[in-house]
Amino acid sequence: MKHNSNNERIKRKYIVFLKDAKGQSEATVDAVAMAINRFETYVNFKDFKQFHHEQARGFKKHLAKQNNQQTGKPLSKATMSSTLRNIKTFFQWLCMQAGYKSKLNYSEMEYFNPSSADTRIATAKRQRPIPTIEQIEHVIHSMANATPIQRRNRALIAFTLLSGARDSAIASMRIKHVDLMAAQVFQDAREVKTKFSKTFVSDFFPVGNEITGIVIDWVNYLKTELTYGNDDPLFPKTAMVQNDQQEFEASGLMRDCWSTASPIRNIFKQAFESAGLDYFHPHSFRKTLVGLGERLCQTPEEFKGWSQNLGHDQVLTTFTSYGEVQPQRQREIFERLKLPRNSSVNRDGMKELLEEVLSKI
Repeated sequence: MKHNSNNERIKRKYIVFLKDAKGQSEATVDAVAMAINRFETYVNFKDFKQFHHEQARGFKKHLAKQNNQQTGKPLSKATMSSTLRNIKTFFQWLCMQAGYKSKLNYSEMEYFNPSSADTRIATAKRQRPIPTIEQIEHVIHSMANATPIQRRNRALIAFTLLSGARDSAIASMRIKHVDLMAAQVFQDAREVKTKFSKTFVSDFFPVGNEITGIVIDWVNYLKTELTYGNDDPLFPKTAMVQNDQQEFEASGLMRDCWSTASPIRNIFKQAFESAGLDYFHPHSFRKTLVGLGERLCQTPEEFKGWSQNLGHDQVLTTFTSYGEVQPQRQREIFERLKLPRNSSVNRDGMKELLEEVLSKI
């Protein structure tokens, strides 16, 4: 069997429930659908009404033997944990649906829980390397700047650092969302794909005149030489044409926004590898900016403003999710702590910052 009609009907009802009642995004719903399909494939598409807890136990063992289709390596504990969680939540929802209440036992859904050890591994916070400002500048300096596509790619990396915006937001931005005079970016959720559909204005981060100049030159190039208007994309997607060998190749820019952030990640990957560095994805630039803010901000108010400029409502989000100290920086801090402290340190400001963090916790 490749499908079960009863299962398909109830799955469709569940997907509608996730979208319209829970407000889940398309990406989240897709992940849930894939998880359920994994389980269905394992049980040979048996009717969900025939669920038995042994199926859950067997599926966990089966999942542990599966490989990631992209890397060929075993599935990570995080992937396994999220898959089991999505299936468990689905079956718990099924237990409340007409026609399933008398067939399913709610308590049996606990068999989908991963082991305590696997849960700790899946949720463990791991430190990942982030690019330094100097590395990003090195990548930008090594990039060609002759063709419109090359100029766009170079400006794209510079703008990601200057604005701190997420790649999905950058892919959907238009020229009107960047105010060069005010040095601000207006992330309007009505048109820009921001996280949680949040609308906010952010200032350019102080990352140097060179980075700022590259972005200014790019916007002016779009307006003057390419005669783009305010409603045209800030970073147009690549136009593809067929050559004499009937193969597709890049040919200039289109007046359309990217539909996804995948092309942006590809540009970053090619740029970093061409510069002889490991690939850093666009989101890692946000952590670079948090590290910069930790060094520049002198008061709790300054760091709060820096946090809000990244789109964070709570400063604790910036601390816990983005503010991990890199090993080299950690060593520098401890070397400095070994030196005699200046009595003029703003202890009141530090106390205020700690009190705010504790209150959020």
